[in-house]
Amino acid sequence: MTNISTPPLSADAVMRDAPVIPVIVLNDVRQAVPLARALIAGGIRMLEVTLRTSQALACIEAIAREVPDAVVGAGTVRSAADAVAARHAGARFAVSPGFTPALGRQCRELDLPLLPGVATGSEIMLAQEEGFKALKFFPAVQAGGLAMLKAWQGPFGDVVFCPTGG
Repeated sequence: MTNISTPPLSADAVMRDAPVIPVIVLNDVRQAVPLARALIAGGIRMLEVTLRTSQALACIEAIAREVPDAVVGAGTVRSAADAVAARHAGARFAVSPGFTPALGRQCRELDLPLLPGVATGSEIMLAQEEGFKALKFFPAVQAGGLAMLKAWQGPFGDVVFCPTGG
């Protein structure tokens, strides 16, 4: 496990830190550190490396170890096992395309802030029941985009959304 000696984050802090969180898909661990350094140089320190490739965990580990100014997280976290593997690789936050209570519980146990994906009012309510108020709206464009976010402001004005997708 990569040693994370920095203070824990919250999902709100992840979203407040940057107006943009790049969604990074890497197939080659040799590209991870140079890409992270370039993004840091450009003023972006929140980096979401998706777990869509066989090299993703190695990339998270390399960035966590070699780019201390980066806050690297894992995206496409779909299970408790994904969350454990991401945390052990050095991820400081997780982003999922959906939400399950088991995933939420595992992230809490790991002290790994989670931005769970939601696309419906019922999914928002389920995430809220489990204590989540910072949510990823995914896939944002296909699920209604800005119009949907505006509609949700009435019943879900206490939720902060990070729109992603499309």
